[in-house]
Amino acid sequence: MWAVKNKESAVFLDRDGVINRKIEGDYVRDLSQFELLPGAVDAIVQLGKMFQYVFIVTNQQGIGKGMMTDADLERIHNYIIRRVEEAGGTITRIYYCPSLESAGDPNRKPGIGMGMQAKKDFPGIDFSRSLMIGDAPSDLLFAKGLGMKFIFISETSIPGATYTCRSLSETVGMIEHL
Repeated sequence: MWAVKNKESAVFLDRDGVINRKIEGDYVRDLSQFELLPGAVDAIVQLGKMFQYVFIVTNQQGIGKGMMTDADLERIHNYIIRRVEEAGGTITRIYYCPSLESAGDPNRKPGIGMGMQAKKDFPGIDFSRSLMIGDAPSDLLFAKGLGMKFIFISETSIPGATYTCRSLSETVGMIEHL
């Protein structure tokens, strides 16, 4: 078990499909398309009470494809931050990779670049005491590459996941009872 409430612990959250509704076959390109999943904000607040750091790590190749801008993404991320802060929580930092999947950018999950940037920015992070929560195989590979536990958000399990839960809210409840 990872060390919950340990000063070196961090939780890394994927965004689309974990915090907000994923648009299959498309991208959440602006705030009008962004829809928080039920209980996500409260879950992030609770995770902030369990872990020293709360990060969002998200691939956003819609920018690389010219379908949205960095400013569009910033508006969405500022909205998430504001909603979490209004509920009494904090997001330590949001990292994103705008590169196309074909670019081979190490910052794009499953590459570990966003995790390594978080470690550079917050040297106290101990990945062995940290957790990744995501809904895609690339999130699992990101977690494995950094030596973190992984919770898969899905109705079905995936080989290699430490746990599987149906939602971020369910994940918080499961962590609280470990």
